[in-house]
This record gives sequence, C-alpha cells and structure tokens, in this order.
Amino acid sequence: MQLGSKRRLGALVGASLAGLLLCGASSHALAAAPAAGRDAKLEAMQRQLDELRGQLQAMQGAGAADARLGAMQQQLDAMAAELAELKSTQETAVADILTLKTPTGSATTVSLSNGKPALATADGRFTANIRAILMLDAGKYFQDDDLPAAVVGRDLNEGTNFRRARLGLDGKLFRDFDYAIVYEFGGSGAEEAGRLYEASLTYAAIKPLRFKIGAFEPNIGLAAAVSTSQMPLMERPSPAEVARSVAAGDSRVAFQVSANGVLGQGDTGIAARWFGATALTGNVVTSGGAAQPFDEQTAVIGRLAVAPFASNNWLGHFGVNAEYVLQPNDAGPTSTPRYPVQLRDRPELRLDATRLVDTGAIDVDHVTVLGAEAAFQLRNAMIEAEAFRFDLDRRTAAATLGDPRFSGWYVQGSWVLTGETRPYNATEARFDAPKPNYNFDPGTGSWGAFELAARYSVLDLNHREGLSGAAAPAGGIRGGEQRIRTLGLNWYLNPALRVMLDWQHVEIDRLNAAGLQIGQEYDAVAARGQLTF
Repeated sequence: MQLGSKRRLGALVGASLAGLLLCGASSHALAAAPAAGRDAKLEAMQRQLDELRGQLQAMQGAGAADARLGAMQQQLDAMAAELAELKSTQETAVADILTLKTPTGSATTVSLSNGKPALATADGRFTANIRAILMLDAGKYFQDDDLPAAVVGRDLNEGTNFRRARLGLDGKLFRDFDYAIVYEFGGSGAEEAGRLYEASLTYAAIKPLRFKIGAFEPNIGLAAAVSTSQMPLMERPSPAEVARSVAAGDSRVAFQVSANGVLGQGDTGIAARWFGATALTGNVVTSGGAAQPFDEQTAVIGRLAVAPFASNNWLGHFGVNAEYVLQPNDAGPTSTPRYPVQLRDRPELRLDATRLVDTGAIDVDHVTVLGAEAAFQLRNAMIEAEAFRFDLDRRTAAATLGDPRFSGWYVQGSWVLTGETRPYNATEARFDAPKPNYNFDPGTGSWGAFELAARYSVLDLNHREGLSGAAAPAGGIRGGEQRIRTLGLNWYLNPALRVMLDWQHVEIDRLNAAGLQIGQEYDAVAARGQLTF
C-alpha cells in the first residue's frame, strides 16, 4: 500500500515537473498573453505544486523512510524555485511590454525661458511656444508751419501708435516639421482689427535643405532678413522696404527652399558661412475683407550670401539678391491700368501712414529688382550697406515712353557700448540683436546693454522727371527722391525688453505733374517700448 502511494506520487511529480518545464519554455508566449489568463495559469501551477508537497509531507509524517521520497522532495523544491523564477520573469516581461507601449517622450515639460511660455515633450519631437511682439511708438514731427497746400504730408500725425502687436504660436511637429501661426493687431499710423500675419510649415529633415510653404516673409536681402524685433533702428531702410514689397515682404504666400553651411574651420584660419534661398511667391494675404486681384501676382526670388570669418574677432558678409515678377496682379479687364505696379514708401517712421514718395500705378509686364549687400563686423562694432535697382517693363508704348528704372541704397552701422556683439544668424544670413551680458538690475549695479546706431538712406523714384516749374515730359514719373539721416540709441534691459530712441532728418525732393515742389524737409523724434517673447 505504501509502495503504491509512492508510485502514484512519483508519477504525479513527474507529470507536474514536465508541465512546469513546458510552461517555463513558453514564457514569451505567456508574456504576450492577456494578463488575466497568464496569471490564472501561474496560480493553477502553484496550487498543484502545493498539493503535491502536502501529499509528500503527509507520507513522510506517516513514517515512510524511502530514499526516493527525499529525492522527490528535492525535485519539488527545485520545481518551486523554477516556478518562482518564472513568475519573476513574467513580471519583468509585462513591465517591458508596458514600457514599449508608452512612448518615452510622452512626458511634457513646461518652461519660461526669457519669459517665453513653452511646452515640449521629453524627446523634443513636439513643442509649442507662445510668441508675442508688442511695440508701442510715440513721437513728434518738427515741420515748417507755412508749407504750401500742395505739399504731401504737410501736417503729419504725431502721437502714439502700436506699431506691432503680434500674438501667435510656433513649434515643432514630429521633430522634422516647424510651424508658425501669428496674428497682427498693430499697424502704420493706426492699429488694425487683426489679420493673419504668418501661417507656415517648414520641413527640415533633409540637411542642409529647408522647405517652407504658407504665408510668411520670404528671405530677400540683408535688412529684410532681420527680424523687426532685432533691427538697430525703429524701421528698415526705405530702399530695402520698397525692394522687399515687390515680391517678398510680410504675409506673402510662397514656397521657399533654403540652405546654409560652413566652408573651412574658423579656429585655425579663415572659414566662411554660406547661405542660399529661392522662392516662388504669390500675392500678399489680404485683410479686412478686401478682395483678391482678378489674377494674383506670381514671381521668383533668390538670394546668395557668403560670410567669411576668423574665430570671434571679425566677420564679413557679401551677398546678392534678385526678384523677377512673372506677372503682376491683374486688376481686371475693365481696369486702367490693368497690371499696376506701384513703388512707394513711408519715411522710416510709422506714426503717420502717409507715403511721401510714390511712383503711382504703372502698367507693366514684368518687374526686376537687383540687390547687392555687404557688411563687416569687428567685435562689438559693425557696418552694413545695400544697393538696389528697380527695372519695370511697360506693357504699352515702351519704345516711346521708355521703361522706368529706379534706384536706392543705404549704409548703416551700430556700436554696442557695453561690449556685446550682434550675433550672426547663419540660418537666415543676418545680424541679430545683442543679448545683454548682465540683465537690468539696479540692485547689483547692472543696467543691461546699450547700443548706438546710425543710418543714411537714399531712395530715388524719379524717371525723366523734367525741370522744376514745367510739366513732366512724356513717360516721365515724378515719384520723388527721399534722403534720410537717422541716429538711434537702444537700451536692452534683458532679452525680452528694449527701449529705443531715434532722431531723423528727412529731405523730400518731389515735383507734381505741373512742376510744383510738393516735397519738404523736417525732423522727427520718436521712442519705442518693446516686449518680445
């Protein structure tokens, strides 16, 4: 009887051992199984093992002293250890599976670097940054009191104006896509109700190329590339402003391809940064419910630049840019002129929206703008210049009237009194604003950074203007010649806050159709408080 019990127990132990070994060999299958089924199998195995051990202990307690019972006890103990290890293995596998199911970058971080609210996943694949640019301008024009009634802008509007009030969002999507959505509520001379300023998407995974599409400001020219929040003076030079408005400028619908890189090593000798961009551009996004033209403008633009440098001591910049309007905006078959192009600009201050130089609408087939740019920086001082030529191809009577050609140029410089430099942004081929070495904090004797800036600009929008006191000759265009001298002082309290003070002397020489002088000469003083994040 005792021998039969031993045989039965041995058979049960052998069968259980085989089952447990098979279960151990299929641990990966158990890990992949649903949690409820996997746990039930392990519990059943544990119960079976406990029952066998109980029967064995009962037989040993009855006085059986067979050596085989001791061997069976050792086998059951070994099986118990294997089962415990199997449970541990399954728990580890489950934890690994849960880890694989949960993206490593799912955690979100929140930051306020330099006051800029930003969200980002831990792996950096997704980011969202709140952007804001607020610029409040105030100023006064010093004009003669006895200007003739025919003078354009004889009483310019002074006071205050939110030049820019932009609010938006930018960031990354799936690491390789950059996006930006920005609205503008500021304006020139008057604030706006709000309009779409930028809505763009950039793909940057194919180095060094970047592909950008949407409504944005295509890269064209040195002054045009500089962000409005980082310019050394309150406004861009007028010649550069007119050039960018032909086929680039703010809120232009476009598709752009750009790239940049470095040739050589600056640490051991002279190296050079290079930049290139080209774009197919359309019309500017309309605002205030204004209708689009009958057929919208199409143009191609491009820019090439190279910037040799040696370490951090000095940097040069040389570039060319061009715009070619394939077809101007079509005003419709009943309009005269049907394909109007108008070159004009306000003086380099926007408290008043009046444009003091203006070619009027010219009926053209094509427009070509050519530009050359150069700059040199030595530590905390820099100087830059650009020159532009505007060629318009008339649609009719070109042989008789001649194709108009206009020009403009400027030279400007800045000197950071506190020693900081204007960093060169190789991605956009431009000079950004200096960042204070020490933020404004009177308690520690720190006052931020100070910068002096100066500019002289000339914009000539005359073509066959003729003589003063006489009517304009056939085909003549009396858009006027504008010369502006500007001095500025910038105070950077920290990377987010800046105060600007500009003085300018403006000279306008312009004849009307009858040959009367409608230009003027005046001075202006303006200040700006700026918040950027």
